[in-house]
Amino acid sequence: MLFGKNLINGGWAASVETRASADLDDVEFAQASAQQVDDACAAARSCFRAYSGTDRSARAAFLRTIAAEIDALGDEITVTAQKETGLPEARLVGERGRTTGQLRMFADLIESNDYLDVRIDEAQPDRTPLPRPDLRLTHRAIGPVVVFGASNFPLAFSTAGGDTASALAAGCPVIVKGHEAHAGTAELVAQAILAAIDTCGMPKAVFQMLQGPGRIVGSALVNHPEIRAVGFTGSTAGGRALYDQCHGRPAPIPFYGELGSVNPVFCLPAAMNARAAEIGAGWAASLTMGAGQFCTNPGVLLAVKGAEFDALQETAVEALNRADEQKMLTDAICRSYGAGVDALRSHSDEMTEGRRSQTPRNAMPAAFKTDADTWLSNRALHDEVFGAAGIFVECADIDQMLAVAEDLDGQLTATLQMDDADIDTAREFVPILEEKAGRLLCNGFPTGVEVCSAMMHGGPYPASTDVRATSVGTLAIARWLRPVCYQNFPTQLQHPELRD
Repeated sequence: MLFGKNLINGGWAASVETRASADLDDVEFAQASAQQVDDACAAARSCFRAYSGTDRSARAAFLRTIAAEIDALGDEITVTAQKETGLPEARLVGERGRTTGQLRMFADLIESNDYLDVRIDEAQPDRTPLPRPDLRLTHRAIGPVVVFGASNFPLAFSTAGGDTASALAAGCPVIVKGHEAHAGTAELVAQAILAAIDTCGMPKAVFQMLQGPGRIVGSALVNHPEIRAVGFTGSTAGGRALYDQCHGRPAPIPFYGELGSVNPVFCLPAAMNARAAEIGAGWAASLTMGAGQFCTNPGVLLAVKGAEFDALQETAVEALNRADEQKMLTDAICRSYGAGVDALRSHSDEMTEGRRSQTPRNAMPAAFKTDADTWLSNRALHDEVFGAAGIFVECADIDQMLAVAEDLDGQLTATLQMDDADIDTAREFVPILEEKAGRLLCNGFPTGVEVCSAMMHGGPYPASTDVRATSVGTLAIARWLRPVCYQNFPTQLQHPELRD
């Protein structure tokens, strides 16, 4: 059952302004007021010390209870998310598993001391010419955190997604700004978290959720003096606006934004000689997965001009021409995709048949082609098109492909399609791509982000706003922690991980 209200300090609060759901019959969602933003931020601050001071085993139990409550609501969440996003049942069931898996992963993480990067330099009272004091460093929660739900992942990157899971694990109260594309799904997950709060006896304001437009509610949240950090997944324009606000505050705060990426795929000669058509088919399948609505969608494929590249393109284009239209997440995203495809049409050669869907909110895949000289001279071609549209970039030789790599903006991923005979060539690409992307792949496609300790999901701007941070994997918890050094502290005042 949906309340259509905002979750503030353990209660469901209505507001004067509401927004009717486009996908759920007879449901209206309260749009948070300025007073409700202030109330939520004040409540988060009031419970911060109590929550951050809880035993880590208690926080771990809380995270596992959230996962169990989400599992208990499983079918209701799936049905609601299907109605709101158009995503298929299997995808949503898998995403729910990823969401609960992340919660349990962070529960396991905080039951050890490893994530705290503890450093101890014991006193050296006899050192000359000056004695050394006892110095011990650990990491403490940064404070109340705001998390923005993502349009394309209604579960794994939204209400109880990786940002929320890692922040709660770190000891930070979280306020989620629900995404209007799946407000009902967000509320159901918030209900699950509230049930876990009650079961575990956690402070009521340790998790809160506000609905409403990002430009209003989101801006009010990131500018509130009680907020200490922000996690965001979304457009480059929206993320940059919030980033500027976070850093323009009287007391600036960290903004961890995942923004835009075209995720280039570099096809090296030996691999092209051996399996060009196979690479083309794999690229088309990756490009169209989930209607191309993944931040790791491989939007650019590069190779040296020749018969092998022609064969790759023929296979990929044939697959794209056979592909069915797919429903996109929102009408606005569908319109934006159409505008992006039109922009590519005006700057490059269209390879696919140029089909246009006549079904509202549905879109067709598209592929385009240009040469490296045009790519290097026309920055409009470098813009991410959020959807199943990609571009082939034909290079005269490996040197020109290297020049394209050098010219890239920051990316989430970069891929090398290569065989053993390409090793020497690949060595030239690796140091360039290490500067350009957060995750480098060999012989795969970047759609599909494994949730594990070694994952890096971020990259140089505009892929993300902090090249040192990841939004997926256990390292994500570092965003919500800050180092504190304790000098000559009595054992009784030390945190458990600092004691000998």
